[in-house]
Amino acid sequence: MPERSNIFLHGFFLTLRCFPALIWAYIFNLGLALIFSIRLHAQFSSIMDHSLAAQRLTSGFDLSTLANTFLRLQDGPSGGNAGAFTSVPLYLLVYFFLVPGTLFCYQTKSPAHLSTLFHQGLLHFWRFFRITLLTILVSALILGPLVFIQGKWADQVDKHAVELHAFFATLVGYVIIFLVASILRLYFDLVEVYTVQLGLHLRHNGKPDRRVRRALAPAWRTLRAHFSQAWPVFLFLTILGASAVVLTARASMHMLAQPRVWPTFLLAQFGLFVLLFTRFWQRAAETSLALQNPTFTPSPLPILPVVGKVNPIDPLHPNHPVPAHQISLPGQPFDPIPNPEPASPSLDEPDPGVFHHNPAKSPQ
Repeated sequence: MPERSNIFLHGFFLTLRCFPALIWAYIFNLGLALIFSIRLHAQFSSIMDHSLAAQRLTSGFDLSTLANTFLRLQDGPSGGNAGAFTSVPLYLLVYFFLVPGTLFCYQTKSPAHLSTLFHQGLLHFWRFFRITLLTILVSALILGPLVFIQGKWADQVDKHAVELHAFFATLVGYVIIFLVASILRLYFDLVEVYTVQLGLHLRHNGKPDRRVRRALAPAWRTLRAHFSQAWPVFLFLTILGASAVVLTARASMHMLAQPRVWPTFLLAQFGLFVLLFTRFWQRAAETSLALQNPTFTPSPLPILPVVGKVNPIDPLHPNHPVPAHQISLPGQPFDPIPNPEPASPSLDEPDPGVFHHNPAKSPQ
């Protein structure tokens, strides 16, 4: 029976142990962000470098000016949209390579080297691709009707309520959608964890088990049995990461008027790093839960009936005959280790060949 532990703390220690995986994920995400922000930077420069209205952003922060800038970006022809669409496949590609390797290191205690992450990413690439397609399909079937109902509910609220009452009434619908989406995300995270766990076992043909469908039922059983333990941890870490991003973004907006840009950049990156850390923490907590509820449990050795006499020297093979010199007579205890040599006979007097005694000779 696997040892039970707190998935929140155990997940935290797993995240720290595989901290290089988090660093590599942050580096790749930062690289993608820098690459695909070059076009956006050029568009901002074309608008703000030759505009007097840009002083309201460089010397302070004006929300109306910023909104007008984004409207001009959307109206003008640009390749920013193409870059945005290109960044999504590249992000998914990095996701398919890093996440399976991270889950593998969580479960096997292997060092999170970049070679290990990419090797496991190659092995699990198509499995995680199928899981992603299944996630999109199930989410569309469940969240699609909820979003449609939320739109109708918002229209109804706008007709019959105003101010705070309308705001909170609409907010309830969005909260319900968020909670349902979090449950779906938690379930498919467990599916990915169990998929990696199944890959550690060999089938009868000697090949790793790559069947994603075999991870669906264990993930559902674990989620149903430990829902009150896993879901609050997932929600708490989600809110923690989002709060870090909001707080650092708000502080960065107040620092826009400073002459130096790098403090704002570092503060914003710190918030994004905390968000990424909480996501890896979620994965580690889910891995801890899956390790405590594995798909395969070691079966005990079968107990075979013992027929006939058992040889104490070799009790695991009861069919082997007992040697004749080890058979004990009735009324005598059996000695499993017989005396290798007979006892020496007792003498009436010392042996003269061994003990030389001459009373006439005085000691020197």
